[in-house]
Amino acid sequence: MVNNNSPQRLGTAPIGRLLLEYSIPAIIAMTVVSLYNVIDSIFIGHGVGAMAIAGLAVTFPLMNLIIAFCTLVGVGSATITSIYMGQKDHRRATSVLHHAAILLAFNGVLLTCVTLVFLDPVLRFFGASEDTLPYARDFMRIILYGNPIAYLFVGLNNVMRATGYPRKAMFSSILTVAVNIVVAPIFIFTLKWGIKGAALATVLAQFTGMIWVLSHFLNRNSYIHFKRGYFGLQRRIVASILSIGMSPFLMNSCACLVVIIINTSLLDYGGNMAIGAYGIVNRMMTLFVMIVLGLAQGMQPIVGYNYGANRFDRVKLTLHYGIFWGGCITTFGFLLNELIPSVIVGLFTDDPELLEISRNGLRIMSAAFAIVGMQIVITQFFQSIGKSRISIFLSLSRQLLFLIPCLLILPPFYGTNGVWWSIPITDTVAFIVALAALWYHIRKMSRIHPLK
Repeated sequence: MVNNNSPQRLGTAPIGRLLLEYSIPAIIAMTVVSLYNVIDSIFIGHGVGAMAIAGLAVTFPLMNLIIAFCTLVGVGSATITSIYMGQKDHRRATSVLHHAAILLAFNGVLLTCVTLVFLDPVLRFFGASEDTLPYARDFMRIILYGNPIAYLFVGLNNVMRATGYPRKAMFSSILTVAVNIVVAPIFIFTLKWGIKGAALATVLAQFTGMIWVLSHFLNRNSYIHFKRGYFGLQRRIVASILSIGMSPFLMNSCACLVVIIINTSLLDYGGNMAIGAYGIVNRMMTLFVMIVLGLAQGMQPIVGYNYGANRFDRVKLTLHYGIFWGGCITTFGFLLNELIPSVIVGLFTDDPELLEISRNGLRIMSAAFAIVGMQIVITQFFQSIGKSRISIFLSLSRQLLFLIPCLLILPPFYGTNGVWWSIPITDTVAFIVALAALWYHIRKMSRIHPLK
């Protein structure tokens, strides 16, 4: 008989129940984190000003790059851990945990040291002007000092979820957001620390989350936990982690390049206010994307475990549920953004110019948003079963083959609207390509492992 807390339930319990059990905590965690980002932007917009919103938007490429190096290890480690547990290989799963901790700490320190040296030139390259550079610099300098803390928290939280503790992973995210939401207004409004206060609140919250996650893996009662004799790197495990994690790494790296091009185009054709508008629009659309990613995170241990256990019928059923609900989530976002754009952007600012530009951008960028959820789930599915090459292709094709050409071609003819329209055009093409890749792989998998 399988214990209710045992990861072996991933191979026996009903898929619908498992998906609720694993996805809802992840969705709640991702939603809360996204809401924090939205609320933080609202605090900055009303407490510091419209130019601070633009300065925060300038930091998006660098934040994407930071996230890329974290997911390179965190997502790869979580996926491989799930597969090893499906194969009943507890020793290797434990070894992956230790590799993750070492690699996350190393990446966090290295990226902090390198980036701080070249911070101003990097921010200027990312689209900062003389007006927005001080805000961007003040925010990112503090975020970078706390980068190793953030890496250990976010990366090991992924592993915690993958090893059978979705609720604890959810709580750690909620804990950090609660700390942030309480502390940020005190730092920004009461102590008058401005955008520096927002960054300090973020680092303090992540430190709280890191302590929570580390205490879990130091507890011997945890199914996978730190043990003596495992703190050594093996080339094969490192290569496996980096191979699986390469897909989200390249996706976030490409997102960095894309946002650089977006910021540069918006600065040329619309000025600082257009960059600020993109910051608002991006926050709102990211909110729904993160909810879908929460769904995908909940799917990941179920898919990975059953794929490792050769239960392909359960893999396919999990995928079907994921695609349906992913599409429902972004369809809801599409309806909100199209029907009440003025209400949404009005939450962030009361500047008339910024309001008008943001409202127009939100409506155009959301034109094909309904299908984005399905595309994300399909891409994450390939990552969950260890098909890194397909996942990398789907990630890169959207950014490099479709979006960047649109961003280079359309703005010279249509100005800021050309930037906005590049997004839905790319989303449509990327969805068609992802659907074709999935159809081909499912047919191939069905021939080898037909459903009974």
